[in-house]
Amino acid sequence: MFSRIEGTLQEKTEEGVLVAAGGLTYPILLPRCVADKLADVAVGQPVRLEIYAYLQIDGNRALPMYIGFTNAVEREFFQALITVASVGPKTAVKAFSLPMAEIARFIDEGDQASLRRLPGIGDQKAKDIIAKLQGKVARFGLIQGGSAAARTQTTPDFVAEAIEVLLQLQYRRAEAERMAREALATNGSLTSAEELLTEIYRRQQHSPAARRNGSP
Repeated sequence: MFSRIEGTLQEKTEEGVLVAAGGLTYPILLPRCVADKLADVAVGQPVRLEIYAYLQIDGNRALPMYIGFTNAVEREFFQALITVASVGPKTAVKAFSLPMAEIARFIDEGDQASLRRLPGIGDQKAKDIIAKLQGKVARFGLIQGGSAAARTQTTPDFVAEAIEVLLQLQYRRAEAERMAREALATNGSLTSAEELLTEIYRRQQHSPAARRNGSP
């Protein structure tokens, strides 16, 4: 077993990649969101992957399986997901069909409906995941998604600045990002952190919860 592989990309398969290293070629399973990030890596180019290795029991045989990630934080999120009793490694690989940051947000916000739409995750598993991990995965919302080309589309500076202010005010990152996203969807003319924070505050004041609490 090993925890990292550095070698040459030999082939892309439906389930992952083949990587040649040290005179051997290893089949590496990839969650779809990880495979998407390797879209710009061509066959014959060098590749480096963090590995989660486990033994898959098949009858009286134990088969070594290797799952690849582009960094250790992605692997840590995967390992967090399989601490849920009803979610095994193969299920977790299928479930990471969307960017990990998006899935972390579903969990942090208790969004059961979005979780159960992931491959291999039904109603009960979605409930189990939220019960086990809600409030513990917000930092995984920082994981970048998509290919290198897609990652060039960065968050505007003023949005990042507003989110940092919300974090200082003790909001969870997933919640701060959601608030910023919804405010921008409501008012696309915002161009500064101050304007964005004002719009977020205005939306909160007019939310049903605020009205129930007696806010104007």
